Amino acid sequence: MKPDSKIYVAGHNGLVGSAIVRTLKANGYHNLLLKTSQELDLRCQAEVEAFFTQNRPEYVFLAAAKVGGIQANNIYRAEFLYDNLIMQANVIHSAYQSNVSKLLFLGSSCIYPKLCPQPMQEEYLLTGLLEPTNEPYAIAKIAGLKLCETYCHQYGVNFISAMPTNLYGINDNFDLANSHVLPALVRKFHEAQQTNAPHVEVWGTGSALREFLFVDDLADALLFLMQHYNSKEFVNVGTGEEISIQELALTIKAVVGYTGELKFDPSKPDGTPRKLLDTTKLNSLGWQAKTPLKVGLEKTYQWFIENIAQLRGG
Repeated sequence: MKPDSKIYVAGHNGLVGSAIVRTLKANGYHNLLLKTSQELDLRCQAEVEAFFTQNRPEYVFLAAAKVGGIQANNIYRAEFLYDNLIMQANVIHSAYQSNVSKLLFLGSSCIYPKLCPQPMQEEYLLTGLLEPTNEPYAIAKIAGLKLCETYCHQYGVNFISAMPTNLYGINDNFDLANSHVLPALVRKFHEAQQTNAPHVEVWGTGSALREFLFVDDLADALLFLMQHYNSKEFVNVGTGEEISIQELALTIKAVVGYTGELKFDPSKPDGTPRKLLDTTKLNSLGWQAKTPLKVGLEKTYQWFIENIAQLRGG
């Protein structure tokens, strides 16, 4: 991939897509194809085929997806399955038809079984039942990585897949109704601090263990894979470290400067009890995450404060 290669970043306004764009630009890549969902509806096969025919991208980062936390996954189950299936199928097939040099598909660590052995190795895929709350999203992502794998096998294309752990960072979705746990907690603690609220409620027991990757680290890993990895087998991307939701809440509380109490609501779901990726494969290729959680949280909170007026869910 050269500095003037034509690179299409699908989903460039999202958390991951915007980080990919920042990273590409910082590394001298300047010929970027960027289309909003209003300009190009990836659910429409005809629109996607016309886009690829007219623009002929050489490289594709497929980061477009319908995403959300436990609540959103539960409420919009049909949309999470349909929208993600159709978007990725349209892009992957059009990339094949237009002879794209290389495509990178973004999955999610929720593809693994709910009670998966820990840490989760790539070969544990499809060895058990999925977490029910995000099963539609997980099934769509499994279909996407299998689509890339089968196109590689049948057509000889270079379509790779990366499975990131829980992400956070600049340009996240801080909507309390539809966001993931970390940005939701950032917003809760910020608003509690602003209003001098006596306590902040956190969903679940606080005992669930999670791994969090700063999104700019993910983008760095994806660029690394685009440059150095050429196998149809997908690759985990994470830090290899985990933290309880309780510890996470206490860390965010400290970053925000909130001095009130924490209250856990055990009537709300914890989700998967533990979710830690085995990153041996990626680490052995020569890539490691760089941003400690507290540093990433400080950068995220600074961005949140500066952009709160324009935020999604603002």
